Amino acid sequence: MKYMILMNANAEALKHFGTMGAADFKRHVEFMRTLNDHLQKRGELRVAEGLTGPEDARIVRAREGGGAPIVTDGPFAEGKEFLAGFWIVDVASRERAIELAAYISTAPGKDGAPMNFPVELRPVGEAPPV
Repeated sequence: MKYMILMNANAEALKHFGTMGAADFKRHVEFMRTLNDHLQKRGELRVAEGLTGPEDARIVRAREGGGAPIVTDGPFAEGKEFLAGFWIVDVASRERAIELAAYISTAPGKDGAPMNFPVELRPVGEAPPV
């Protein structure tokens, strides 16, 4: 079963993340690398990526009738939460996906304390046969 695991963050977490020293940042990155290596070895990892902050996000819409697309800041520039990173995993069960999401939520922050990011878990849909 494929799942998308979405790590969300908010302004408070971003501020907290920004105050981490080099050792804390290294610990956080190592947590993510170790997790991804573990998932790769188990054959569960399809893709994992961290994202830049919401200030870099854009919404793009095709213009009716053609022409240059409409590009605006976003998504949710005024929002309190934003997507910080994601994984697509292929696991044996929903329970395994929940286990991974809960573990990801414990990524270390300042002084190694778990950041307890909210993590969204969504099954990946499949297109119907043609």
